[in-house]
Amino acid sequence: MAILVDDARWPAHGRLWAHLVTDTDLDELHAFAAANGIPRRAFDLDHYDVPGDALPRLVAAGAEHVSGHELVRRLIASGLRVTARERRAPRR
Repeated sequence: MAILVDDARWPAHGRLWAHLVTDTDLDELHAFAAANGIPRRAFDLDHYDVPGDALPRLVAAGAEHVSGHELVRRLIASGLRVTARERRAPRR
């Protein structure tokens, strides 16, 4: 079981953003995010978007800092990855 966070490299809203994921269980991810002040509205189907300035706090709380490539590789291996095609499908 691991919570993973990558580097903040994605610009939006005047800041850089990173991704916070789990390699095992979304309930674990939601609990970790809530315990660390990340709002549920930051969740995007298989990850949380987190501001770069939150990285030190998330790592101190137990998130494993990995490269973006490693994060995606482990998310795919977990079976939790939501593909671009699935993202475009109408949500019910």
